[in-house]
Order: sequence, then structure tokens, then C-alpha cells
Amino acid sequence: MRTMFIDPGSLRSELSLQARVETPDGIGGFTESWNEVATAFGRIEPVSANSVFGPDQTVETVTHRITLRWRETVASGMRFVRQDRIFDIVTVHDPDDTGRYLVCRAREAGR
Repeated sequence: MRTMFIDPGSLRSELSLQARVETPDGIGGFTESWNEVATAFGRIEPVSANSVFGPDQTVETVTHRITLRWRETVASGMRFVRQDRIFDIVTVHDPDDTGRYLVCRAREAGR
């Protein structure tokens, strides 16, 4: 197994880690809101960009790799927010099984 080296100085983007909260609306549905769970510093790297054309609309999606120090609370289905940008977390993994870092694959829509 190869140990991954990450320059700690590259983890400089401040990110708000948020979890979805569903609140029953009393008529069988729910309202969705997001609560901040933690603040973390990470490195955001664009990986790919895709544009899909549909009827009278175009949907752009950008995929990012977000690297941060290990946190047990990060899971797919959560999101990172940085200023006005929202990154939906798709996958989370420990790249070298050392418990030092997490690499998240995230999707940013509309960019």
C-alpha cells in the first residue's frame, strides 16, 4: 500500500459541511432544509465538465475532487458549501486507508 502525500497548505478552501433535514409538513409530505454540521478546510479540484441539452434547456454539471483531513461525519448525500457554490457529495473514501485524509467526489450543478 502506498501512502498518499498531501501538502497541508493546499487544504485552504473553507467549506461548510451540511446535512439534509426533512421536516414533516403535516399532510404526508416534508420540507427539506440543510443544517451546518461542521466547518472544514479542503482542496477543491475540478475533474470533469458535462453539458446536456434538453427541451429548451441546458444542464451543466461539473465534477470535483474535494480532499480534506479525516472526519468521521462526512457521508454521501451531504454537501459542501463554499460562498455561493454548492457541492453535492457523491462518494467518500480514504485514499490510502490511513485515516488521515478523505477524498470526496462531488457534483456542482449549474456551473
